[in-house]
Amino acid sequence: MNQDLTSGNITKSLLRFAFPIMVGNLLQQLYNVVDTLIVGQFLGKDALAAVGASYSLMTFLTSILMGLCMGSGVVFSICFGRKQEDRMKSSIYMSFLLIATVALLVSVVVFAGIDKILELLQVPLDIYALMREYLWVIFWGIFAAFLYNYFAALLRAVGNSVIPLLFLGVSTFLNIGLDLLFILVFHRGVQGAAEATVLAQYVSGAGIFVYTWIGFPQFRLKKENMKWRPEVLKEIGQMSFLTCVQQSVMNFGILMVQGLVNSFGAVVMAAFSVAVKIDTLAYMPVQDFGNAFSTFVAQNYGAGKTERIRQGIHSAVKTTFLFSVGVSALVFVFARQLMLIFVKPQEMEILKVGISYLRIEGSFYCLIGFLFLLYGYYRAMKHPGMSLVLTVISLGIRVVLAYLLSAIPSVGVTGIWVAVPVGWVLADAVGYGYYRREFSPSGLDN
Repeated sequence: MNQDLTSGNITKSLLRFAFPIMVGNLLQQLYNVVDTLIVGQFLGKDALAAVGASYSLMTFLTSILMGLCMGSGVVFSICFGRKQEDRMKSSIYMSFLLIATVALLVSVVVFAGIDKILELLQVPLDIYALMREYLWVIFWGIFAAFLYNYFAALLRAVGNSVIPLLFLGVSTFLNIGLDLLFILVFHRGVQGAAEATVLAQYVSGAGIFVYTWIGFPQFRLKKENMKWRPEVLKEIGQMSFLTCVQQSVMNFGILMVQGLVNSFGAVVMAAFSVAVKIDTLAYMPVQDFGNAFSTFVAQNYGAGKTERIRQGIHSAVKTTFLFSVGVSALVFVFARQLMLIFVKPQEMEILKVGISYLRIEGSFYCLIGFLFLLYGYYRAMKHPGMSLVLTVISLGIRVVLAYLLSAIPSVGVTGIWVAVPVGWVLADAVGYGYYRREFSPSGLDN
């Protein structure tokens, strides 16, 4: 099932490799979407707001681990392209120790600071207890998220995107079943929704770990691989740390926006909670395509195939544009129907706010699609700092504009939605300008 992306038809190879990642991450998003759907339909508006507001926080925390895993995955891909098996095993050992330690530290910090976190998020008093109850359980799944994302990154680095999909699919359907059981049969409320998610996460995390150990003997470490190698740690650290910061900054900005949204009350919170799930699912495929493109670039960078990288860039841009435009049209036209999947028809205020969000932000998915390609390219070319710069531009503009525009009475919450595509277009412009200066056409060979 391993796929060498350094040969064969570029577009077909990219799509064949990217498709399981797309499906897998869509399933991963369903963890929270299913909670939102069932909670919204059976537990009411306050529970919906509590679970939905927790999504941004958990996305931020998970992004720390995902960033570290993605950075390590680039190193694995380059080693795979260069056929450096021993260095790859040393990288596996060093990165596992590093990221596992971070996962444990994050868990300790969030449990100890849960009340301070809720205070910073400006959680209204009427949903404070529900959100705390949900988070206390969901925090136990942080280490499971590390296990899954680490071994998924390892397998994808060598071109295997199918196995991570299979384990995620099993755990997602398990999550759906447990959600229904714990909420409708055992009546455990938002705590039951969290318990279902955590149990399903451990199934996927522990399962992919065991399968990788048994099914991929080439990844098994020997005694000589388990040594402290500063040069390997430095490479892993540079790629993983900057990618982690980039992912964290991106989601911290979203978390700040969540705090601003919370200040508008439970109706806007509930609308945003639902709309952001739809929004994330809509542009998730282009995000995953950007990650697949990053693996493609990293393998070919390791193999020294610069012309193939150039061809891959042209193919990826065209594919991203066509897909994004199609999805934007669907979201704009069916915004109300998508909101009604999660919200009852009589919740007119929630529907109005959610539809406005989707139609404003959803019209510009091609902009974030190009941004994901830029992130993946610079990460694979060992320029993760540039990905961080683009994230700071995108999210910085979004946060500043959101606070400024929403403070204008005639604009209000709509200003938060308008700020999003403005941040995307400015980051795209800077990223493309840097590419033209440093990598195109002759700079790619340096």
